[in-house]
Amino acid sequence: MQSADVAVVGGGPAGAALAWKLARSGVDVLVIDRARFPRAKPCAESLSPEASRILHDMGVLSRLEQGPVAHLRGIDVRAPNGAVLRGDFVAAHGYRGFAERGLSVRRELLDHMLLDAARQAGARVVEEVRVSAVTRDTRGRVNGVETTQGRAGARLVVGADGLQSLVSHRLGLAGRTRGPRRLALVTHYSGVAGVADRGEMHVERDGYVGIADVGGGNATVALVVPHAHGRRAAGDKAGFLEGWIAARPHLAKRFAHAVRVGPVTATGPFCSRARRAWAPGAALVGDAADFYDPFTGEGIYAALRGGEMLAAAAQEYLGARGNVSADAALRDYDARRRSEFSGKWLVERIVAAVVAHPRLMNRAAGGLAARKELADLLIGVTGDFVPARAITRPGFLWGVFGPRPMPSAPAVGA
Repeated sequence: MQSADVAVVGGGPAGAALAWKLARSGVDVLVIDRARFPRAKPCAESLSPEASRILHDMGVLSRLEQGPVAHLRGIDVRAPNGAVLRGDFVAAHGYRGFAERGLSVRRELLDHMLLDAARQAGARVVEEVRVSAVTRDTRGRVNGVETTQGRAGARLVVGADGLQSLVSHRLGLAGRTRGPRRLALVTHYSGVAGVADRGEMHVERDGYVGIADVGGGNATVALVVPHAHGRRAAGDKAGFLEGWIAARPHLAKRFAHAVRVGPVTATGPFCSRARRAWAPGAALVGDAADFYDPFTGEGIYAALRGGEMLAAAAQEYLGARGNVSADAALRDYDARRRSEFSGKWLVERIVAAVVAHPRLMNRAAGGLAARKELADLLIGVTGDFVPARAITRPGFLWGVFGPRPMPSAPAVGA
């Protein structure tokens, strides 16, 4: 296999965005993926309003919108006690995303278009080729990958190969953070009653399910449950998901006439983060670097944005004089990445803790349902255009969990 300046392992959103940006700058990029595109990918398939900026830059947004997609104007979250908070992307708080709505689109379509954009920009893409190892020079510096078609040398190797990243494991960077150990079962249905232009999250005591229109008359259904359910779910994924829905009357009636139109696929466990996102001669991006929990999203935005950030660092790396300066470029990428995403990571942990405790979830949903301006801020943070600090301040948390004012008594004689 031919060598390249940069070898990207994984052709999903992170790898495609990185390859596109580097190839446009004249860098010789090789993308290697074990799948043949288009291919299915278990995912909630929702993109935040801010993700549309990168799709627009890549020339993909207008093409996507001509196909079967859905536009979401906000998110509804139902707590175990039935309380529903409703947040909109366009709201009175004044923050605005690149787009007014989020997108919901099948990964077969999205990933294929993103990878095609990278290819048209000049990246070389090889499909149905597996990477088995990273290679190193005599000083231990990464200098390529071993594949089913032979070795591919590279000045920089990038692991964009997802949640169970082989590159991360081979580099000794893979880690796991403290938090909820969950897995997801994902499929598509047609005919789910009540699906509209809003994403939905239904939280129960033993997991949660997301439902969203994905265009073409279909809806994505993603059930997330504790990893302890993994053995039962693995034995009969479809039966487990359908049984879980049937046991919830408010969901069962909506699925009474629905038809499952695809297989049920599994992904997880989640809650992983590499110790750092670089090693001498290599870097990690997207889910290969970190993925905490799917509830708040936005995995696709983080992947696209991470690809943008790494592209700038990779060009510094390739132009550096000597290994010390080259490594500094990757170290700076890791620091910038942590700085940009740290606020969202904190929000993810707070939300995961609340979702895991039904009484807290009920309280939070009640507070946010009573104060829609706070719900709009929360949904804006999940949409990646409201800064996380807007909801991590004490005033926001007091507004959600503090005592709610009693309604005023009517005047005497009224």
